Amino acid sequence: MEYSKFNDIIKSSKNILILSHVNPDGDTLGSMCGLYCAILENFKKKCDMAAMSKIPDIYMHMPNIDKVKHIDEIDKSREYDLVINVDIAAIDRACDGKILFDKAKSTINIDHHKTNNAYGNLNFINPDASSTGEVLFGIFNELNWKVNLDCANCLYIAILTDTGSFRFDNTKPKTFESAAKLVEIGVNPSDIYKKVYESDSKTLVMFQAYCISKAKFLNNDKIAYTVVYKKDMEKFSAGDECMEGLTEKLRAIVSTRIAFVAKEMKSGGTKFSMRSKFTDVAQICELFGGGGHKFAAGCTIKAPVEDAVKMVLKEIESREI
Repeated sequence: MEYSKFNDIIKSSKNILILSHVNPDGDTLGSMCGLYCAILENFKKKCDMAAMSKIPDIYMHMPNIDKVKHIDEIDKSREYDLVINVDIAAIDRACDGKILFDKAKSTINIDHHKTNNAYGNLNFINPDASSTGEVLFGIFNELNWKVNLDCANCLYIAILTDTGSFRFDNTKPKTFESAAKLVEIGVNPSDIYKKVYESDSKTLVMFQAYCISKAKFLNNDKIAYTVVYKKDMEKFSAGDECMEGLTEKLRAIVSTRIAFVAKEMKSGGTKFSMRSKFTDVAQICELFGGGGHKFAAGCTIKAPVEDAVKMVLKEIESREI
């Protein structure tokens, strides 16, 4: 790992942009805001931050989240000295942020997805890490950067959410070590848990209950899935944030081996969120141009919902699950 280069490029850059991926989750947002806090604390520099889509309400308590701009608010003709992507497994998940990434004098790619192809000038990718937040905390420790409480809270949220509250298989001893150090800095685990996991809106709860009630089960209930149509979103006035955690609820059923949610997109394509207990779903999603983790992955298929679901089911059913 080229830690000294990371430090030097931050130090020499006069204007910096940090990008999160589309449909932001706790890891990409926590990593983005955590990095913002760390650069401000250690170099007295303010960075620009950009999100590709609406930030879920459950993360609006995060330190410095109010400074995040929508990508449409950023001048695309601008050339930054440095653009840093956090938790963006493939550059196309940066959407219009890719324009700014490609124009930048220097780029850094920080991630933990095994499918990341190291597309930055400088890359810090650790597939063994639970989250990009954990990768970042490791970088900060290697460089002896000061990590203040705001930064610690952001990184803890990143780790907490990407491990499903330390329940997923990506939770390793190093994960707990990192979390413990963040708590030592002053993070309050109970407070953050309540804000992230016990602050759902009525709309989200009712929308997800409706989606689950429409779930279909195949192969002796080993496969569970539900289809979310545009009309469903409109019926509940549900935003993309209401999709968060829906696939996990289907995977939680004792008989389920593979669960997925197929969402009809405004563009006419279909977006899949896939989860598994034993099968490598990243391999399945890669076949359709997506990727992710072994037991949590996604993809987008440029086909109507019914056709796209048939394609995915055919691939799933061809495997031993």
